[in-house]
Amino acid sequence: MTASPARLHLGFWSIALAFLTAMAFSTVPTPLYPLYMKQDGFDTFTVTIVFAVYAVGVVISLLLAGHVSDRLGRKTILIPALALELLAAVLFLTSTSLPVLLAARFVTGLGVGMITATATAHLSELHAAHRPGAARQRFEVVSTAANSGGLGLGTLIAGLLAQFGYAPLRTPYLVFIGLLVVSIVAVALTPETVTRPAGKYHYRPQRIGAHGDRTVYLAAATSALASFAVFGVFTSLAPGFVAGTLHHSSRALAGAIVFAVFGAAAAAQALTGRLSGPAKTRLGLLAQAGGIVTLVTGMHTASLPAFLIGGVAAGIGAGVLFKAAVGAVAASASPAERGEALAGLFLVAYLGLGVPAIGLGVATQSLPAVTVMMWFAAALLTLLGAVALLSRRGQTPAPALQLSVR
Repeated sequence: MTASPARLHLGFWSIALAFLTAMAFSTVPTPLYPLYMKQDGFDTFTVTIVFAVYAVGVVISLLLAGHVSDRLGRKTILIPALALELLAAVLFLTSTSLPVLLAARFVTGLGVGMITATATAHLSELHAAHRPGAARQRFEVVSTAANSGGLGLGTLIAGLLAQFGYAPLRTPYLVFIGLLVVSIVAVALTPETVTRPAGKYHYRPQRIGAHGDRTVYLAAATSALASFAVFGVFTSLAPGFVAGTLHHSSRALAGAIVFAVFGAAAAAQALTGRLSGPAKTRLGLLAQAGGIVTLVTGMHTASLPAFLIGGVAAGIGAGVLFKAAVGAVAASASPAERGEALAGLFLVAYLGLGVPAIGLGVATQSLPAVTVMMWFAAALLTLLGAVALLSRRGQTPAPALQLSVR
């Protein structure tokens, strides 16, 4: 049965809001880590371990389930993934102890790994079904803004609720329990865009490999790695640096700073919709390179304004670069491989989110934070140089989409 245009339109925005909610929930603990540290005696290294557990959950989920929606259906994966996020929120409410915190973050990671590629592919297909032959601008803007914007929105909401609300380690999770329940209902009412093929499904784990044009995919994966490395630094280490080195203990400020980075990324994604793929890549490279240099300068001089300006600039660059990567992969992969192609891209991205942040957390146990960030900046600039070289060969034009919607 073919869905009506009105139902496709509503479904597109329902998936976007569910995606936004899930990504926002994943960063709720970020401005709360200083509270956990104070209440249960955690140190900065323990926070790094908590973040690492989350990243491991995302990677495992992407490897095992990120691509399965290509065969079983988008909703078949999204609804259980959102249920995992809901379970994690309940776990956060039961205790503030380290074992529970680790379990909750791991479950959150499992849900996020299932959601990212699946929701992105679902948005792509709903957009194409609702607006056949139209440009992909709306899909690219909405999908990447829901991802990056959600990551920032979660820290802002949690920081404000923790600073001005009641029970700072409980209220944010209660709010998101309600939002996640609404998201599950909204996804359940959205049209499915994948028709299950006849015959038995032979499961296999996710493969990291090129889909469509190999050069395009490699450039996109490298871009995602560089972009999420910046995001990982802010979601794991920025609140502790602001509270410790810069001596600003406000939870609202910590949340607002991380939100500024992700919000700048989302805003830049929305405002660059008319730029070509190569133009987005060039802008992203320049902004991210300039931003990370300014950020390290702010850390070296203990200047909060320079730290914030550098973070915002780096966020703009990372957001635009990641948007170009998602658009290139979604366009070059065939419909039957789109979920797997995007899952592979997000898998590389979340390795970028987790590995550098964990490495920085370990390194800061024996070296000054500024020294460690200087080495990180050098590695990131090298990676951005690789993206520039790979991107010279251009992008593959989007193929026509043939979808069955029911």
